Amino acid sequence: MTEGGNLPHSKVPPHLRRNARRMRSAMTEAELKLWNELRAHRLMGLGFRRQMPIGGFIVYFACPQHKLVVEVDGSQHAENQTYDQARATYLVKHGWHVVRFWNDDVLNDIDNVCAHILRLVGRA
Repeated sequence: MTEGGNLPHSKVPPHLRRNARRMRSAMTEAELKLWNELRAHRLMGLGFRRQMPIGGFIVYFACPQHKLVVEVDGSQHAENQTYDQARATYLVKHGWHVVRFWNDDVLNDIDNVCAHILRLVGRA
């Protein structure tokens, strides 16, 4: 990281940038609900980015200052476990902490989801 907590900019392949942009406009109900809690430093001043490319992967939400990735999983993730594990392994190897929440948890218990995120970054 550079001064001020900003990530150094690296080249993002055009196809990844396009995919991230497309994913931003096609968020699920659970992703949108969580993003409304995280965006614009609403959660205790933490800066999150959505659909952020890291390495060759796109993560749902990232807090670069704390190297925290927040993923929201629905039933489709049972089918993508190999990909999800490869992505998590890469992220952890590069110093990121990955936390996953089920859609139902986000939709029905957003306060506890946010409290858990705050505990992970030492703000609870």
